[in-house]
Amino acid sequence: MHRIFTTRFADVYPHYVAKAERKGRTRAEVDEIIEWLTGFDETALHHHLDAGTTFEDFFAQADLNPNASLITGVVCHVRVEDVEDPLMQKIRYLDKLVDELAKGKAMEKILRA
Repeated sequence: MHRIFTTRFADVYPHYVAKAERKGRTRAEVDEIIEWLTGFDETALHHHLDAGTTFEDFFAQADLNPNASLITGVVCHVRVEDVEDPLMQKIRYLDKLVDELAKGKAMEKILRA
């Protein structure tokens, strides 16, 4: 089991937000991406942040967007569509979406609209 699986989502979330904000994007955009990927609404997302939910439990309770499989590319030197572990792939999907946001990609493209 990889260490990230038992890491609290709330411990990593501020890093997602900081990465986006350094590039002129907003916390609201990060939340929109997370909500799109997981199917959580704002209340559910903040519940998980407050509860200290691990990545494993966070994604176990998520209803992954059907278009998540359209997320492709490389993040952390790993091609996300080739990740074999389903949980690690979901985490990499989220990493990739935040990377795209930070790189200035349009929200419609990030959300595979």
